[in-house]
Amino acid sequence: MSKANRLDRRAVVSSLLKDRKGTIAVGGLGASTYDIAAAGDHPRNFYLWGAMGGAVMIGLGLALAQPKLPVVVITGDGEMLMGIGSLATVGLQKPANLSIIVLDNEAYGETGGQVSHTASVVDLVGVAKSCGIVNAQSLETMSEIEAFAPSLQDVSTGPRFASVKIDAANLERMLAGRDGIFMLNRLRGDLGFGPI
Repeated sequence: MSKANRLDRRAVVSSLLKDRKGTIAVGGLGASTYDIAAAGDHPRNFYLWGAMGGAVMIGLGLALAQPKLPVVVITGDGEMLMGIGSLATVGLQKPANLSIIVLDNEAYGETGGQVSHTASVVDLVGVAKSCGIVNAQSLETMSEIEAFAPSLQDVSTGPRFASVKIDAANLERMLAGRDGIFMLNRLRGDLGFGPI
């Protein structure tokens, strides 16, 4: 896919979360968290600002703890590369309610835009498949995104993995609260648990 034809990250995330119902959305480091917040703050959004490489494992933990609820992790290629071993654990555990979406701009956006490995040698869909995530695919058009979005509600056929090539636009940072304990307790409260 040529860089000129890549998708707008905010449009992708907005489309994925449009009819989210009870979905728990975990945002990876930086831009993907801002994209989730821009799509609308929600008590079931769990934002990670400084835990690079941890989004998939947090999503996995939530999916295993809440098997009747859909859990979607939306992260970037840089963070996915840092936490790539998490895909093997997801492939082993096979949580049927977990979806992982990687917004791939082929750059480390939070550290200056250096070219990431996905620009040359790393095929994240291939890595996910080799880790046992059978339902792994690339999404290249908004119509594919829109067709894929309803599957995020399915808690019986996952895990799912999708890589989406996006443009490298540096967009306004949309911030919800940055207090980690507040965010954790907000999510716990919405799931019916008391504060920690």
